[in-house]
Amino acid sequence: MENIKLNIFEKIYIWWKFDAKYMHKEFARGVKNLWRWFPTIWKDRDWDHHFIWVLMIQKLKFQSKYIGDRGFHTRAKRDAEIMMTCVRLMEKVKEEYYGSEFMDYHESDYNWIDCENPEFKQLDIVEKWEDYDAYFKKYPLVYKAILKQYPDEDKKGIAIRMSHENHNRARRILFKLMENNIERWWD
Repeated sequence: MENIKLNIFEKIYIWWKFDAKYMHKEFARGVKNLWRWFPTIWKDRDWDHHFIWVLMIQKLKFQSKYIGDRGFHTRAKRDAEIMMTCVRLMEKVKEEYYGSEFMDYHESDYNWIDCENPEFKQLDIVEKWEDYDAYFKKYPLVYKAILKQYPDEDKKGIAIRMSHENHNRARRILFKLMENNIERWWD
């Protein structure tokens, strides 16, 4: 195919026909984006993964609302629902909900005990009560898998391992959902 060379007037005409007449709309959209992203970007930091989650959550919320409200394609409502499912999973992964969920099933007292060396103290943990069996019933398949892998583990150890597995599972499900759907999320 031949390279078509355009003179400057043809380039200006094409620019005017396809881009320039929409500049006012694009400017307004840009200002709107600055306004709605400002609070999120203002609080953004480069410290850790928490802030990456915040940005992705905000983006998916905006996009879910946009696609769901407009409904320009047949799967728009379903795509918006999947996006919001991803948002909920992101929030749980960001807050490490599953990683610390087992802590709702026990209560402990933490006491510092003096050692021979006055510079050091030893932590004494006394468990007041526990109901790990209720936690195990909540996730029976994970419980069976952990018990099979670590048969000699005590109840607290199993609960901790289950919480790590649930956290990793939530993250895997989130990224699998995104992998399978993200390229369809457009208007």
